[in-house]
Amino acid sequence: MSQFPATPPASSPMADDRQTALIAYILMLIPIVIPVTHIVGLVMAYVSRPTAPEWLQTHYTYQIRTFWIGLLYCIAAGLSCVILIGFVLVPLVVVWYIVRCALGLSRLMRAEPYPTPFSWTF
Repeated sequence: MSQFPATPPASSPMADDRQTALIAYILMLIPIVIPVTHIVGLVMAYVSRPTAPEWLQTHYTYQIRTFWIGLLYCIAAGLSCVILIGFVLVPLVVVWYIVRCALGLSRLMRAEPYPTPFSWTF
């Protein structure tokens, strides 16, 4: 038996509920290089949202909406390639998607709720 009390394990900044949301954000960004992982991130967000703390639910809602709105924008941009404007819109959709994920990640790392999870822009 030791005379010193057991020290609690060092608290990692990500050793809490944020880990799942962080993984979901990362999985949503990977499809820019490797397709399909964003679907895993979407499923994680859907599964984790009901049991998450309220502030974290805003991030899951934001991730889910980012996926579906991004899909809608991609379809519209892809269809508009027929009239050539889509070749400009597709890169804009990719930038929009990256910015949304980066903004969400930024707020997540600061343990802040996302203020406008239902927004179509940022």
